[in-house]
Amino acid sequence: MLRDITLGQYYQTESVIHRLDPRVKLGGTLLFIISLFLFDHFAGYVVAVAFLGIVIRLSHVPFRFMVKGMKAIVFLLILTVTFNLFLTPGRELVSFWKLTITWEGLALAITMAVRLTILIIGSSVMTLTTTPNNLTDGMEKMLKPLKLFRIPVHEVAMMMSIALRFIPILLEETDKIMKAQLARGADFESGNIFKRAKAMVPLLVPLFVSAFHRANDLALAMESRCYRGGEGRTKMKPLVYQKRDGLAYLCIVLYLALSITAGRLVWMWI
Repeated sequence: MLRDITLGQYYQTESVIHRLDPRVKLGGTLLFIISLFLFDHFAGYVVAVAFLGIVIRLSHVPFRFMVKGMKAIVFLLILTVTFNLFLTPGRELVSFWKLTITWEGLALAITMAVRLTILIIGSSVMTLTTTPNNLTDGMEKMLKPLKLFRIPVHEVAMMMSIALRFIPILLEETDKIMKAQLARGADFESGNIFKRAKAMVPLLVPLFVSAFHRANDLALAMESRCYRGGEGRTKMKPLVYQKRDGLAYLCIVLYLALSITAGRLVWMWI
């Protein structure tokens, strides 16, 4: 299960999406996520799925690899669908015991499940096609206006990039610790959800110790290379917009216009 989490990983291959400026991918991902909350009709989701499918195709990242990362949020999806299914008032569809499923709850549950799935896959496209260094540079450039408010933009971008980069490393470390404890007779599979959660507690101490060791090693490595923050630093490969980046921005704007227009036209037709 832990190895199936793809958040923070970089999939190295050659594609037009990989060559895009990281600012385009960051801004495009943000606008794509926002767009999922701008419409409630199925036509908008059809456009979003079609747009996401084209981007995945152009990225040359196997779709199976992206879907593999969805296994980690199955519990979140089930929890979200359950709450929306049983706690949404409206016209009764099915009723048993003290639980009632309404038509509005069913529609909202399906909508939230689709929305979360598209959101997770769309966000993973950015991390899978962008190196941590480029991600840091892109975030720093986009957050640059915040320097007017004395916010340390470079340090914030660096911390976010390091945190994202350490996700797969910590997951791999957790997997190793689990296997070591399983070899010593630990049981993480049997029992109800509370017993399983309690069995995971012994993982926390060695995991925290390992995380602190890695953080200390990273700090020493940065200090030995005379890292002193963002002031006065230059870039070996400065970010420069290319023609393909302008075309990418245009495609994002067209997607937003099409998704919103399609939803409104279908709503008016109904």
